[in-house]
Amino acid sequence: MLNRIDRYLLTLFWTSFFAGLLIFVTLFLASDAMQSILKFQGVPSSVFLKYYLYFAPEIIYKMLPVACVVGMVMTIASLNRGSELIALFASGMSLFRISRTVFVSILLICGVSYYLSDQLMPIFSKNKSFTYYNEIEKNPSRFQTIKTNRIWYRSKNSIYNIKTLNADGDKAQGLTLYFFNENWDLIQMLTAATVSMHGSQWILQNGTITVFSEDSSFPMNDRFLEKTIVMTEEAQDLRSTGQTSDLLTQKELSRFIEKNKEAGLDTIKYEVDFHSKFSFAFAGLVMSLLALPFCVSRNRGGGMMLNIGISLGLVLVYWIFYSSAQTIGQHGQLTPIIAAWMPNIIMLALGTTFLLRLKK
Repeated sequence: MLNRIDRYLLTLFWTSFFAGLLIFVTLFLASDAMQSILKFQGVPSSVFLKYYLYFAPEIIYKMLPVACVVGMVMTIASLNRGSELIALFASGMSLFRISRTVFVSILLICGVSYYLSDQLMPIFSKNKSFTYYNEIEKNPSRFQTIKTNRIWYRSKNSIYNIKTLNADGDKAQGLTLYFFNENWDLIQMLTAATVSMHGSQWILQNGTITVFSEDSSFPMNDRFLEKTIVMTEEAQDLRSTGQTSDLLTQKELSRFIEKNKEAGLDTIKYEVDFHSKFSFAFAGLVMSLLALPFCVSRNRGGGMMLNIGISLGLVLVYWIFYSSAQTIGQHGQLTPIIAAWMPNIIMLALGTTFLLRLKK
């Protein structure tokens, strides 16, 4: 059961957290909306409203760590302002004991952050992108298809390349299928101009079949207008190949990486994104721990605004460090897991060091 002090601290934290989150999200959305309205004049307000309803979860997700820091800073600042922090120290409570309940709340927020990025954001991001390219920018081709010659997929003893894939993952153009035997010798190649995918059943149109035989020096070719084949994999598996990491769940991204690795393709960028989905969820905890000792050490000479300024400065340093590590990792200079977790580990160690030096 929570005692009266814990309930009081939770009230201070959650009030400051939601206030900070509301302010930051509102400022971001208002600023972005003004730019969009001026850039795309003539677009109905209802379209912009729909677009920003889909955009809001992404902004909330990005602002959760900052709101955690604001909640922590404002909680300590409130205790400092009324000399309540000194009274708590005098009663024998350590800084760890005082902030324990707040950090448990931040851990809960970390869990919500991960769930938001893994399960909800892919859905909202797809709808946001569809609304933007189809109804605001009026350039649907930028969302309906992906870059050419970039989709490779491996299924057991077959590899296929797709030139373009629509957003729903049920229609494709420029399909090339390579079939191999157990020794990975090419035995058959199948091409098609267009493909309609209905689960494991694919309808191919305007294509060719090329058969390679050890008994003949020349492959045998045959053309067809329409052909139906049954694939061992569901078309659902292919949908992830035409999407960026933010449009995929953790499970889909993991499967995408595995399939592309089997095909011998470079997956470093996606591996960094995969580990970053975990590491960014704990950004609020790391930032708050880093900001806490500076709030306490400024309890006499600083003031609330100075505490907030220092803490937001530390947040900026963390963001720069985190973004730099991501970029370096995506270029292969760091292993994906190190690129994703190194900022958290270093900043967590730094914050712990500062706390231990306080001796409170």
